[in-house]
Amino acid sequence: MNALEVHNLRKTFGSIKAVDNISFGVPEGSVFGLIGRNGAGKTTTIRMIMNIYLPDSGEVIFRGAKIGQDFRDKVGYLPEERGLYKKLKVMETLLYFAELKGKTGKEIENKAYKYLNKFELYDRRNSKLEDLSKGNQQKVQFLTTILHSPDFLILDEPFAGLDPINTNLLKEIILELKSQGKVIIFSTHLMDFAEKMCDHLAMIDRGKIILNGSLSEIKSKYAQRNVSLNYSGDISFLRNHPFVEKIEDYGNSTGIRVKDNSYIQQLLRLLIDNNVTINKFSANEISLHEIFIELAGKDDTNILSKEVNNV
Repeated sequence: MNALEVHNLRKTFGSIKAVDNISFGVPEGSVFGLIGRNGAGKTTTIRMIMNIYLPDSGEVIFRGAKIGQDFRDKVGYLPEERGLYKKLKVMETLLYFAELKGKTGKEIENKAYKYLNKFELYDRRNSKLEDLSKGNQQKVQFLTTILHSPDFLILDEPFAGLDPINTNLLKEIILELKSQGKVIIFSTHLMDFAEKMCDHLAMIDRGKIILNGSLSEIKSKYAQRNVSLNYSGDISFLRNHPFVEKIEDYGNSTGIRVKDNSYIQQLLRLLIDNNVTINKFSANEISLHEIFIELAGKDDTNILSKEVNNV
């Protein structure tokens, strides 16, 4: 069952089709990835879901009802362009945003202190936001998004500006919220995060949905004839080899697509015969990054949309 459904949304700005007739569903209790490169239409889509932009056509349904102004009270929204009152203190900011969502009192204060401790911000609770680093401001912004315990979260590029330690902390919180039954839309152009965290996803490119479905089904479809390889040595001899269709090389980690499944064992023997040290050889495995490059790098999105929307 879907918590939220997007039906045939369109949005133009002058002659630019920012979002072009897109549809997808966000299942209950899931982390849903809205992925795509910069400028693909992700943020415009989110702003229409949030009723910040009115669509030219189409509608958004949340648990059986068309969204209205009251939808914002049910959602925790982390926008791509962060917006906090820089002169306010950290604790004042958290309590102010919680109050806007109707949450006040000792319980919400205690919850704020708990999160400040977890995010190593307790000692800065009385600091003005303008005195915090960009990363700490980002953490405060995230806390304003989740403090009022919304059932539905929309996070637009949540890891922007964070170091690896705080990125991992944010990831843990998001997965903890998922375990509590929250529904989360997670927008990103970083495929590694999407692959690790999302159950379902939709890929948007040039305003169109070109991929839509569960992550496991998508990977299963595109992994056919693909080998994920970690190695040391020289594999340049595979270039233009008769049974190799494509190579995506990232240094010592490589995706290799053969022209037929029957060639996979031959590929393994060929690597061994050429003294390549194999650390990992996984048949029928592909990364979301490889799928993204394959699809978003093509021009005919109309054909792609027809091919993959039914995954």
